[in-house]
Amino acid sequence: MSLNYTKLRRRPTVFLRIVGISVDHFDHILMQLEPLWQKKVLGTYKRPGRPFKLDLNNMLLMLLIYYRTYITQFYLGLQFDLDDANVCRILRVLEPLVAQIMDIQKSRTLTQHDLELLIDATEQPIERPQTNQQLYYSGKKKRHTLKTEVRTTVTGEIVHISSAVAGSVHDFALYKQQPPPPPTARIYVDSGYQGIDKLHAQTELPFKKSKNNPLDHDDKLYNRALSRIRVKVENVLAQLKVFKILSDRYRNKCRRYSIKFAIIAGLVNLKNGFVPV
Repeated sequence: MSLNYTKLRRRPTVFLRIVGISVDHFDHILMQLEPLWQKKVLGTYKRPGRPFKLDLNNMLLMLLIYYRTYITQFYLGLQFDLDDANVCRILRVLEPLVAQIMDIQKSRTLTQHDLELLIDATEQPIERPQTNQQLYYSGKKKRHTLKTEVRTTVTGEIVHISSAVAGSVHDFALYKQQPPPPPTARIYVDSGYQGIDKLHAQTELPFKKSKNNPLDHDDKLYNRALSRIRVKVENVLAQLKVFKILSDRYRNKCRRYSIKFAIIAGLVNLKNGFVPV
């Protein structure tokens, strides 16, 4: 076996670069995953059939390396001495269990300190669909994409992610499909959300330049100050895209995209200290 959890954890820096999270964070996930694995998987697979060739820590390692590098499942199998069919079977069984641990709780109640929300949408290119190509075509990105809305606090904690939608859906239209933020929350958005202040009074929206109405000095100062606040959500989106499965062209025909996004959002929260270890 080319890659092994026991050997790799002896080199924490290399572990972080390959897996995307530290050894301590990995062990934290593994500790919570073990009872779920015992209850849901080992209890289900008592009938005769192929046993899993890897132990749980190496299967979790394989899953996170897949997210971090987004290499093909055939090449990933070579790293763990498996064929690609076994890799696919392990990922299919393991993902829902990891999602139970790392998924962002959509029913989460915001505290008084979280009543300032940064909202932005991110797009990821996909392979050109065989059907409904126009639906997935994004005029902004000039390619076929999936779009997801992310909401964070001003400290960088992800508190809500939307389900993925086709790239042609406008950012503001996607916002209106989501649960509204608390009425007392102040939200910060970019110029793609024109008109949101009519739905939510406590909104900070940048001034938009037009041909007949150029921005004056005060407008530019306001936009610059707003950008300094909103940069936190941009940083969070960049941390999500450290995992190449959310930044490279998505090859999995839009299958299980939202569950992968939710798991990685939980990993980013864990890395940033918002999940107790």
